[in-house]
Amino acid sequence: MKVSIKQISEMTGFSPATVSNALNHKKGVNRDTAAEVFRVAKELGYIDEEKISKIKFVMYKKNGSILEETPFFSLLIDGFEKECGLNGFEMVICNLDSRSSDYEDQIKWMLNDTSAAVVLLGTELMDEDIELFKGAKCPFLLFDYWDSGMEFDGVLINNADSARLAIQYLISKGHKEIGYLRGRYRIKAFRSRHVGYVTAMNKNGCKVNADFTVTLGTSMNEAYRDMAEYLKKSPKLPTAFFADNDMIALGAMKAMQEAGIKIPEDVSVVGFDDIPFSEINSPRLTTIRVPKHEMGQAGARRIIELIRKPSNAKLKIQICTNFVERDSVKELL
Repeated sequence: MKVSIKQISEMTGFSPATVSNALNHKKGVNRDTAAEVFRVAKELGYIDEEKISKIKFVMYKKNGSILEETPFFSLLIDGFEKECGLNGFEMVICNLDSRSSDYEDQIKWMLNDTSAAVVLLGTELMDEDIELFKGAKCPFLLFDYWDSGMEFDGVLINNADSARLAIQYLISKGHKEIGYLRGRYRIKAFRSRHVGYVTAMNKNGCKVNADFTVTLGTSMNEAYRDMAEYLKKSPKLPTAFFADNDMIALGAMKAMQEAGIKIPEDVSVVGFDDIPFSEINSPRLTTIRVPKHEMGQAGARRIIELIRKPSNAKLKIQICTNFVERDSVKELL
């Protein structure tokens, strides 16, 4: 007969509500209490460590400036969830905010819960944050982030090569003065895209001009406001800009258009992500398309593989992108 929460309550001395809250990682449960509840639950067979049927998709937030401001992730999550369902796994979306008072406790509970696998959406992760996630007792995968220490499996976008090809495209259109619309919050993906930008510029003998690098907020409204403020100084502009993502590109384009700068006649723009707004903007944004649904599927397949066949070998799976040519780039004579 299946063990009940009431039995765990009787064994531990904690109320059924406390036991339920601990097993479901609810806030307000003392760490030692939760540890005792899990110990007893495992001893009684309430948690079957040999059979994982649940995958936690954890939305990590450092400050929310990326995750909360873009529609990029909905298709990615949809692809992940559907792949889980096809393989008989339940996907549960969880939020993990580094600004929470019990942040470290939440991580410990999550990583020591062997009844579920964990996929951490690490878009907003910084290198100094990764230490807390080491030593996970459950199957664990990093999504949209790569740990240079190579201690985790990871699924991420091929950021540097994608950006390099975008710059190569602009150069093929006759552009040599290519600026960089730089996201203020320097997530790892943005840093990798910058590497691709610099690599392509240097390889083609084009000068990376610091005066053509404009740092902007990462939401569309912030990018618009920051670009409008920058343009008040009447700076010399390059013939083209590469942006860290579409939100930044679209916000900057609006500010330039309002300042009387025509796109692409005066300045060309290339974005990254291919969010839905890019197709309906005027002009339509030339950008790098990330296969979001397929990326979600790839992440689900890898964590399911880790559940079914645990391995010490760590894999770095890079998702390749497609270049989408629209109307925001002018070919120079």
